[in-house]
Amino acid sequence: MKLLNQSLNYLSISILTIITAWSVLFYFNMLNEIKSSIDEGLENYKRLIILNAQQDSTILTKTYFDESFFTIKQIDKQQALKVKDSYVDTVLYMQDADDEQLEQEPVRMLITAFELNDNYYELKVANSMVEEDDLIKELLKDTIWLYISLLVCIVLINNFVLKKLWTPFYEFLYQLKAFRLGKSKLYPKVKTKTKEFLDLQDTVTNLLKHTTDVYDQQKQFIGNAAHELQTPLAITINKLELLIEDGQLQDKQANDIAEVMNIIERLTRLNKSLLLLSKIENRQFFQNEQILINDVVKDSLSNLKDIIDYKKIKVTVNENKKASVNIDKTLASIIISNLIRNAVFHNVEIGYISITIEKESITISNSGNNVSLDENLIFKRFYKPNQESTGAGLGLAIVKAISDSYNFQVTYAYKNLEHSFQVVFS
Repeated sequence: MKLLNQSLNYLSISILTIITAWSVLFYFNMLNEIKSSIDEGLENYKRLIILNAQQDSTILTKTYFDESFFTIKQIDKQQALKVKDSYVDTVLYMQDADDEQLEQEPVRMLITAFELNDNYYELKVANSMVEEDDLIKELLKDTIWLYISLLVCIVLINNFVLKKLWTPFYEFLYQLKAFRLGKSKLYPKVKTKTKEFLDLQDTVTNLLKHTTDVYDQQKQFIGNAAHELQTPLAITINKLELLIEDGQLQDKQANDIAEVMNIIERLTRLNKSLLLLSKIENRQFFQNEQILINDVVKDSLSNLKDIIDYKKIKVTVNENKKASVNIDKTLASIIISNLIRNAVFHNVEIGYISITIEKESITISNSGNNVSLDENLIFKRFYKPNQESTGAGLGLAIVKAISDSYNFQVTYAYKNLEHSFQVVFS
């Protein structure tokens, strides 16, 4: 998830929590204010009723609620002394103005007592109150609209203000992704006055400079080491060939020299494979272009035709689709050639190889030893299923290195006495 979207999520959740808490507090505070205001009105109404009762004694006989919203009942002194002013929430049956039916209406009521002309009376004064259900609905509706308004504002701010603020970061990130060791000459740099971005730029630049220096040194060391090893190995092989061609050696000596030459040739191939593997991992290739895997397969089979014919291996190529892959041409040839060579050299005489090409994958299956290979080790360097193998054990490791560099998926499976390798290019 992008940083902008994460900030939007955090802000939305935070604001929702704050508004919810605020709404609850606002509701109870507003309810208390309404009740306090009604209680003050009831207190004033009580004084007015008592004052009018002193002037008009007929008021003292009002024992039912009507539009005047009060009742008076005569009580004895002991009861009057026990009565203290109290405010309660209750309901009264009131006549509806439209259909003239009695309906319950919530009211706020003051219950008190007073003394007049040595007589004691209980006074109940009521006042209509806003229904709490309607209050909650209105508050909830206002809160939702407030939240939606704030959320829209946050989205707009996020897309216009914050997006502009983070633009230098994304530009820097884009340049950093495009940077290639050994190829890019300029380090990522953006125009910004934000201190954190400038610090990040300086830190990454220093890191890239150090990495580039180490890369150049390693590249030079690998090249020099490969060159220095190839020369004495070639000279040694040439001298051994001259000794054999001289014809003055005994058979045993000639056989010993031939074994030494085989060992040196294996050492030469090992040196070349390690050099290639190092170049792949250091990304010294990657001149990418659209390569048709179908053509690469045909070229590899053509190069191995002699040994395929010698081992009498039947090769079947199923081109279900054209597989076009964006890859370095040399690496494409290596990955396909190594897999086919592996299927040829580890096959049995009068065996078979089946190659299936799909739009985004290639599967190479072959007959061979009736023993499954170790899936956890088969792509490791120097892994050999048996000690009789004359290979260096780097072919599949090179295939794996190339696949990882391009985010390809290479897998091995053994089923029905058949070894299969699949590379998915997606």
